[in-house]
Order: sequence, then C-alpha cells, then structure tokens
Amino acid sequence: MLLLGLPVLLFALITWQVVADGPLVGVDERLSRALVRPDRLSELLADLGNVQVAVPVLAVALAYVAWHGRARGADRWWLPPLAGALAMALVPALVAPLKAWTDRPGTPAVPPAVGYYPSGHTATALVAYGAATLLLSLRSPAVRRVLVLLCALLVLGASYGLVRRGYHWPLDVVASWCLGAVLLAGVGRVAGVGRTARPHPGGGQPK
Repeated sequence: MLLLGLPVLLFALITWQVVADGPLVGVDERLSRALVRPDRLSELLADLGNVQVAVPVLAVALAYVAWHGRARGADRWWLPPLAGALAMALVPALVAPLKAWTDRPGTPAVPPAVGYYPSGHTATALVAYGAATLLLSLRSPAVRRVLVLLCALLVLGASYGLVRRGYHWPLDVVASWCLGAVLLAGVGRVAGVGRTARPHPGGGQPK
C-alpha cells in the first residue's frame, strides 16, 4: 500500500501546484527552459508515446498472453489481458478530464493552447509498454529482466523526447508517471505478478 500511496500523493501534490500556480510551477518552467532543444531525435523519441505506436505493441502482447494462457488451460486465462486492456482504456478516460480541469498552457515551443497537464503521451507509453512487460514476464525471470530494461528505455526515451522537444513541461511527464504507476499496480495485482505459484497436489506443475 505504501508503494501505491507514494505516486498517489505525488500526483495530488503536483496537480495542486499546477492548479494553484504554486512554487513548483516556477521551478518547472525554469527547468523546461534549460532542457528544451527541439531536434529530430527528440521528435522521434516523443513519438514513442503516440497511440499509433504504443497501443499496437500492447495489443500484440495481450493477444499472445491470451492465446498462451488458453492453450495451457490456465484458469481465468482471459483475466490478465483484460486487466491490461482496461488499464489502457483508463488512460484517456482519466487524462482527458484532468486536461480540461487543469487547463494548463503549453511551453513556448508549441503553439498557444491549453490542456497539457498531465501528459497523455507519457501515460500511454508507460501503461502500454509497462502492461506488456508485466504480462509477458509472468513466468520467466530472464525474460523479465530484458523486458523491464526495454520498457524503461522506451518510457524514459518518450519522456525525454516530450520535454526536450517542448511538447510538455517536466511536471506534466512526472505526473503521468505517477498516474501510470497506479494503473500498472492494478494490472500487476489482477495478473498475480509477484505471487508465488502453489504446486499442484502430487508435485506437478500447474498448467
């Protein structure tokens, strides 16, 4: 519960500062001015958070997990992929109202507009790549290490690109990390990540 509470509290703190135009917003804007250097690389990295890029990756992972679970005869084989799909569906359902409520303007690097908080691209990248990693690495520690590293590179790359290109303020991105962490915690809980499998009677492995 503590690990889940930290991102919730941090998200609440950041949101309060953004709505109230608090001291953190001033720090955020100064940090953005120091980091923004639009270039082709930052544009490409930011695209890792596009729905057209991240969601198909998750869809393939969900299809594989569903097929593999059903082929093995696993109980409730449909539940882990359903949890991943639901987490992805919750991203726009949560982000869109928050954007409308906070009404935060964009950085000077983008055309004048509002609705930049939190970062939908960051949340999309974190939940899509994170859920795929959680579900695909349920049974293999070796695969888990590789997928966790790849997921971290993709999410951090997208986050860096969004800030470097000036598409988002740093706090927009950090807030979406918190939001995504809560959604992924739900996926992990439903899918049984970290749960020790009990051997079947007679010493056999569960199928």
